[in-house]
Amino acid sequence: MDHNLTPELQELRRTVERFAHDVIAPRIGALYERHEFPYEIVREMGRMGLFGLPFPEEYGGMGGDYLALGIVLEELARVDSSVAITLEAGVSLGAMPIYLFGTEAQKRTWLPRLCTGEILGAFGLTEADGGSDAGATRTTARLDESTNEWVINGTKCFITNSGTDITGLVTVTAVTGRSPEGKPLISSIIVPSGTPGFTVAAPYSKVGWNASDTRELTFSDVRVPAENLLGKEGRGYAQFLRILDEGRIAISALATGLAQGCVDESVKYAKERHAFGRPIGSNQAIQFKIADMEMKAHTARLAWRDAAFRLVAGEPFKKEAALAKLYSSTVAVDNARDATQIHGGYGFMNEYPVARMWRDSKILEIGEGTSEVQRMLIAREMGLAG
Repeated sequence: MDHNLTPELQELRRTVERFAHDVIAPRIGALYERHEFPYEIVREMGRMGLFGLPFPEEYGGMGGDYLALGIVLEELARVDSSVAITLEAGVSLGAMPIYLFGTEAQKRTWLPRLCTGEILGAFGLTEADGGSDAGATRTTARLDESTNEWVINGTKCFITNSGTDITGLVTVTAVTGRSPEGKPLISSIIVPSGTPGFTVAAPYSKVGWNASDTRELTFSDVRVPAENLLGKEGRGYAQFLRILDEGRIAISALATGLAQGCVDESVKYAKERHAFGRPIGSNQAIQFKIADMEMKAHTARLAWRDAAFRLVAGEPFKKEAALAKLYSSTVAVDNARDATQIHGGYGFMNEYPVARMWRDSKILEIGEGTSEVQRMLIAREMGLAG
């Protein structure tokens, strides 16, 4: 792995770092407290081209890759995870399925607006009774041959970016038939926002990520044209697995950013906070704790970048992505806990960023594959699972 970023990537990192500290940091605390989606910040991110980073210029993208996306996500999450997950979900779950599996017409229709952040996309996969078992999909879609339309019925839960004022579409997984062996054929279908029968519930009351949009979706005889099928019928589950493999790298970068943000805030606080006549950072116990936090964030960065370099180079990366996601999410929780402890009572106050980071960290061990699922994937790639 080449540890040296190109001059272009270094400049991208610096640009987003400045944006995060100058634009996001002063605003996000109030938005988070009000559980308010950061529309203006998202618009500015769109103008910067961040939603189009890994997509070709011919579709309105920036011509970058997942390494560039990861660098951006890490810098955003050093300041706030709600904004970072909005970008991650918009790219990895909203636009990437259309780019990887869509027809040319679907790409031309949706990608230019997704790449500029004019609209957001979402991926409707998770169901209440399914959780990590995405193969247990109960949502159905039947083809009405008289009208050449898919008729969709079912419910999805925990869907990011699905109910904002600028959400343009949700790609939904649904059972569209059965194989000769009787197994369900899971397909992906694009459902534009506002389609009759497509109902978006009120936002969830969440522990963290309070400035991001997460909803339950209901489909009641929702009709969309047959050409809204994404890829081949029955390939929805395989598409989902491909999307999550790549998405784990993005989530790992986000988790690394949160872990590093905890270090940043702890270093600053340890220099400013005095106890017994001297800065608490002069105490070896605090120094060692922050040193361990820095070690974890640094190692997490190496892990996600290694997986990203492999993806960009066209090499196998499934195991490395799972390793990165497992480790970085673990150290994000560890660092958030330690940063809160270093801040003492102030770490329990919402006005301090570490309180937000502590609340935001836990979902990283759950979303886009739980830590247990990552261990299963790693063992399987090592030939230890049947």
